[in-house]
Amino acid sequence: MREVDKVIGERLTSSVPLVAQISQYIIAAGGKRLRPALLLMVCGALGYEGAHRFSLAAVVELIHTATLLHDDVVDASTLRRGRATANETFGNPASVLVGDFLHSRSFQMMVDTGSMRIMEILSQATNVIAEGEVLQLMNMHDASLDEAGYLRVIRSKTAKLFEASARIGAVLAQSSPAIEEACATYGQALGTAFQIIDDVLDYDGDAAEMGKNLGDDLREGKSTLPLIAAMQRGTPEQAQTVRHAIEQGSTEQLAEIVGIVRATGALEVTRAAAFSEARRAMSAAEQLPTNAYSASLLELAAQLLERRN
Repeated sequence: MREVDKVIGERLTSSVPLVAQISQYIIAAGGKRLRPALLLMVCGALGYEGAHRFSLAAVVELIHTATLLHDDVVDASTLRRGRATANETFGNPASVLVGDFLHSRSFQMMVDTGSMRIMEILSQATNVIAEGEVLQLMNMHDASLDEAGYLRVIRSKTAKLFEASARIGAVLAQSSPAIEEACATYGQALGTAFQIIDDVLDYDGDAAEMGKNLGDDLREGKSTLPLIAAMQRGTPEQAQTVRHAIEQGSTEQLAEIVGIVRATGALEVTRAAAFSEARRAMSAAEQLPTNAYSASLLELAAQLLERRN
């Protein structure tokens, strides 16, 4: 990961000062770096030790960072990772344009690998992510969204880059089609579980620990799985309270809605869905060679269920 950070630092140079300033601001905010770590672990599990693993791990982190810049503008977010978002600090226009810069820089870096297959994977992934963002926008304030619709959004918006990261590791290692698909399945399942747990923490987390404003998803009118499950399991009155909040994008009754989500067992239902995805990831990882890296992939899926921030 130190090598990846070194590549990121070298490739974020620009003759336009504000580009470098905003890029460094959001990169310096830290984060879990799960996507590049996933790519590196898959490479390790499959025995690939070439330098392209560092540059491509940096690429997936830059793509992820670009989506964060755009997401925060679309969602009008003010807090991420415990500090002000880039759009809150520098303004929306600068954040959008620097997000575009990070996307274009990541594609420049992809070309350096000379692999059309890798470019195909990442270009398709960025397209699917964009579709997921638009799909989520279309679903805003729609209280009729069901679990299948919710999963479609997060598998596009969040899980697709996890899937691409793991698949690239297999491609770099020149693995068989079966192993490549196992890696892709692992990444998709892990990314899906990650987002489901993230949505759990919006109603079962601490803002200081998470570094975000609890209730943001509700304010944005997002029907996440805890809310969907609460409406399905609650009384008609409880379901109407949740439905109204989603449709109006209101957090005035946030405390009451948190109480409904917890009282109806919606969090347990949501965690069970995350557990199912984590198990799917672990089953896929068990198809890889047995070594310290594949053991770490198994452990990562298991520990995801204990995530608190």
